[in-house]
Amino acid sequence: MNVEEKLAVLAAAAKYDVSCASSGSRRRNAGGGLGAATPAGCCHSWSDDGRCISLLKLLLTNRCVYDCAYCANRCSNNVPRAAFTVEEVVDLTVQFYRRNYIEGLFLSSGVERSPNYTMERMLEVVRRLRREEAFRGYIHVKAIPGADPELIRRAGFYADRISVNIELPSEVSLRRLAPDKARASILGPMQQIAHNITVNRDERKTFKRAPLFAPAGQSTQLIVSASPENDDRILLLAERLYQTYHLKRVYYSAYVPVNDDARLPWAPAPDMLREHRLYQADWLVRYYGFAAADVLDATEPNLDRELDPKCAWALRHLEQFPVEVNRADYETLLRVPGVGMRSAKRIVASRGQAALRIEDLDKLGVVMKRARYFITCGGRVPAELCLTPAAIRAQLLLGPAGRTSRPTLAEQPELFGEL
Repeated sequence: MNVEEKLAVLAAAAKYDVSCASSGSRRRNAGGGLGAATPAGCCHSWSDDGRCISLLKLLLTNRCVYDCAYCANRCSNNVPRAAFTVEEVVDLTVQFYRRNYIEGLFLSSGVERSPNYTMERMLEVVRRLRREEAFRGYIHVKAIPGADPELIRRAGFYADRISVNIELPSEVSLRRLAPDKARASILGPMQQIAHNITVNRDERKTFKRAPLFAPAGQSTQLIVSASPENDDRILLLAERLYQTYHLKRVYYSAYVPVNDDARLPWAPAPDMLREHRLYQADWLVRYYGFAAADVLDATEPNLDRELDPKCAWALRHLEQFPVEVNRADYETLLRVPGVGMRSAKRIVASRGQAALRIEDLDKLGVVMKRARYFITCGGRVPAELCLTPAAIRAQLLLGPAGRTSRPTLAEQPELFGEL
């Protein structure tokens, strides 16, 4: 199998790993090297049809000794197998970069022979890129659970971001669907990476020339809908990962039905809507001051499929509204549907110059379609505030021309915008 044929197999095999955004690193080129990493970020991959999508995203090999029920590369699957040599990955990365196809490399792998054998080869790829090719572009490398901690530590000094996929929300599901893996072998490297990042940050306060360790931090991926956990379990786990291991990002990947296995649920297509709602809820936890227990609890274990999480929360807590935008503090404004971080900052800055009017809010970025039911402005109310939660919900769900707007199962809604 030549390199082009390997690339076709291993780039396609890497598409199920979504944890590959590149923001957060600033690896400068002092001269004489190849490329540089930018903090603005680049993503995601090299696509099957030949289009450049910034990162060369591939597996070192799709040969794997594990038999995870949900994985297309499980050892029991009859799929084309391939493996790059270290030299081939290094050469591909350099040649793609020189042709302006990519800005960096995302390297993952199946577990061939053993975790140590696989991790040693991945370490050699990133070592050669940095040391022998003087490559200064972005590198994201996956740590292999079960590998020697020293191998993972050394990889962190060459990579901008390093990650370990937790994959399933509970140990019970991991034992059932991925019996070859142990939760401790996943959380252990996460803890080690978090510790090394902290130690390296302290070292660089004293020694400015100390080598960087994973300057873009670490991330992980959770597969949703392959196992029976509710959204509250998933969101609480993500919150713990952020707090305990200081992750930069938890990625949610809707389960893709690629295998016929009795342990897996039947699904006509990936549940993109559930994935999207989890990203929105994750955004609230990371940036909007919500705790996971605020967004969901035992009485509401799953996210509303029709409304975004902030609107759904607000309807359950109408006693906290309306909010007077001319007096509410920044944290309170963030809890108003239709008010995001930028618009909340603009409100706080603008009202210091003059009292705001309802007409001003749209210019400040407030999405009045949602916010109008939860605010007052100088005592004026933009909507009927005595509406019941059911009535407000019905209004929020109205689309263009008064039609009810309901997202579908496989629809991929827009992530960004004011929540």
